[in-house]
Amino acid sequence: MANTVKIRVPGTTANCGPGFDAVGIACTIYNDLELTLSDQGGISLDVTGEGAGAIPADGSNVAVKAIQMVLAKTGCNANGIALKMVNNIPLARGLGSSAAAIVGGLVAANELTGSTLTKEDILDMATAIEGHPDNVAPAIFGGITVSIMDSGSAKYLRFLPPKDFSMVAVIPEFNLSTKAARKVLPDSVPFADAVFNVSRTALLVGSLCTGELKLLIHALEDRLHQPYREQLIPGMAQVLSVARQTGALGAALSGAGPCLLAFTADNSDAVGMAMVKAFNIHKVAARYQILDIDKKGAIIV
Repeated sequence: MANTVKIRVPGTTANCGPGFDAVGIACTIYNDLELTLSDQGGISLDVTGEGAGAIPADGSNVAVKAIQMVLAKTGCNANGIALKMVNNIPLARGLGSSAAAIVGGLVAANELTGSTLTKEDILDMATAIEGHPDNVAPAIFGGITVSIMDSGSAKYLRFLPPKDFSMVAVIPEFNLSTKAARKVLPDSVPFADAVFNVSRTALLVGSLCTGELKLLIHALEDRLHQPYREQLIPGMAQVLSVARQTGALGAALSGAGPCLLAFTADNSDAVGMAMVKAFNIHKVAARYQILDIDKKGAIIV
């Protein structure tokens, strides 16, 4: 049995406006993780790219936690964990960096311990670490996923849209932890806002499934989390508005932020430049990257 494996995991955008903790999309931005298991004790970590010098090289690392979870579940007694990570997904920006690390660790450890776990097993384990399945599901399966929790187990639906579109990710030069972004959310919301989001989420899934992308301008609207998180992201409302004015199909906060995401048909660069300029007006440095839907999810390289 091999003792080294390399995994490639896509970044993800979650929520997609109204689909809070439920809708996610795998994106064509990737982290590579190489895992070596041995009988020699200790944990070593070599990180290149995003997070180099900042990611912990001990048991608090989420990739290490994921690997150790698989080792415990499969009864593997490997004591040595050596990780090499090449990270392109920005950390704490709303593009699924933690989900990619978790999924990469689980898939790599599963491969090295005999591939006894199914993708559904990996989804449940990843959700247990991450806390919710909206990012880890598309990282595992690729495409667009809708996921729920039922009696402690994650259930998901995965599909690909019949019509292509691009996603313009505008990445500010500051971090925002999911924990901090959740602290600003209320314990309850008005009934009218709940109805608003139910209808928009249904429209979002329907428009993506059918390719009726002109409806995204309405389907990406949200009242559950974005209005409360605006205070954490200078210029957020204006940047999203500029995206729509420049011709985007729609725009929303990516995950918990601070990345903002515009869905586009054929004017991606113009939308990206306009959004960056709008951020700059609010004294926020930012860059943009054009992404497509990753169709494969986590793969063994």
